[in-house]
Amino acid sequence: MGFLSVLSMAHKWIAERTTPGDIVIDATAGGGVDTLMLAELVGSKGTVYAFDIQQEALDRTHERLSSLAEENKLPEMRLMLESHARMAEAVDRSAIGQVSTVMFNLGYLPGSSDLTIITETASTLAALDAAISLLRPGGIVTCVLYPGHPGGAEEAACVENWAAQLPQVLAQAVIYRQLQRATAPYLIAIEKRQAAVR
Repeated sequence: MGFLSVLSMAHKWIAERTTPGDIVIDATAGGGVDTLMLAELVGSKGTVYAFDIQQEALDRTHERLSSLAEENKLPEMRLMLESHARMAEAVDRSAIGQVSTVMFNLGYLPGSSDLTIITETASTLAALDAAISLLRPGGIVTCVLYPGHPGGAEEAACVENWAAQLPQVLAQAVIYRQLQRATAPYLIAIEKRQAAVR
């Protein structure tokens, strides 16, 4: 049967912690695969924010969501042409501390004509800090990392270091990775603590 891919594992962990009516965030909308999965999980009473700096990505995401719209199952959608680093300022104030899930799928937009547009370490780390502040207790952040493309290894190492240094009273972090291939994509997940650990 084999192990789940890193994206399938991220989806599994998110599905275990996300319920209908939740507020969720796709920090890197890309082609809309993760946005669609989140929309299906939260249903028509939920809210989905999807961030991307490329209009092409948001257009693809909007198109991918059309099947849910046709079935009247679309949650409240907020497609934001905005850096994920600004998510804390961009979401409604009422969402702070209420978000169940924040997904990151780093790298570049597959199939884009300009593969030089990639996620960058500084904005990703700022977005991860924002994500933790937005999560409710028991909420999860997943971050799929791609060390195999230019700039990807440096970003992945910085994200891994960021996660490793999170105070355990705030969150716990895990890593899911194929050990035999150094450039294979891998997953880091952070779960916000239910309550302070004493």
